[in-house]
Amino acid sequence: MFRETVKNLLEEGLKQREDLFLIDFDVLADNSIKIVIDGDNGVLVEDCMFISRAIEHNLDREEHDFSLEVLSAGATAPFTNKRQYKKNIGRTLSVKTTENETIEGILTEVNDDKILLEWKSREPKPVGKGKVTVKKQAEILYDTISKAQVVIKF
Repeated sequence: MFRETVKNLLEEGLKQREDLFLIDFDVLADNSIKIVIDGDNGVLVEDCMFISRAIEHNLDREEHDFSLEVLSAGATAPFTNKRQYKKNIGRTLSVKTTENETIEGILTEVNDDKILLEWKSREPKPVGKGKVTVKKQAEILYDTISKAQVVIKF
């Protein structure tokens, strides 16, 4: 019952802010509420406060003793929502497929079914000695992605 009430309040808050979307939601046995959100344009502290208030201000602390934590998805947290791909176009991703292949490249395109990664590789020249830089790309269907996350490079 408590979980459903919180879920409904969360959904109402997200309807008011369509730029935000849910990554994870959990209510533990001790009524600890943990919500992880992300946004099409990133997440600010104010966004977390907005979602927190949408829930907390509509629950009666006399009726339910609870703790509430609203946070943003980490920069290198694995993707769980297709909307995360679109907001990360132009960034380097590491994608592990269901065939256990890992591909690292720049996310250049996203659509409803797949993503496109591009990278450069040094390969032997077809004729003669030495190597040449080759531009490669891979189309990866969402159904074949087991894990994807941003690669932070310094």
